Amino acid sequence: MRNPVKSSNVVAVGYDKENKILEVEFKSGGVYAYRTVEESVYNDLIAAESIGKFFLREIKGNYPYTKLN
Repeated sequence: MRNPVKSSNVVAVGYDKENKILEVEFKSGGVYAYRTVEESVYNDLIAAESIGKFFLREIKGNYPYTKLN
């Protein structure tokens, strides 16, 4: 389940602790599942002053992903 966030580019994020999967839904309509993401990274993401900047700096390009839609 994804939860809404305040961001200019991201609509919602969700995290599956058991499987270490981070889901990110973008305003452009794309939804991506990032694998092997530690819970601490998810917590830092949702606590970040800028979710978009944190995503670009810490997640994009650093984790394998699958486009869900």
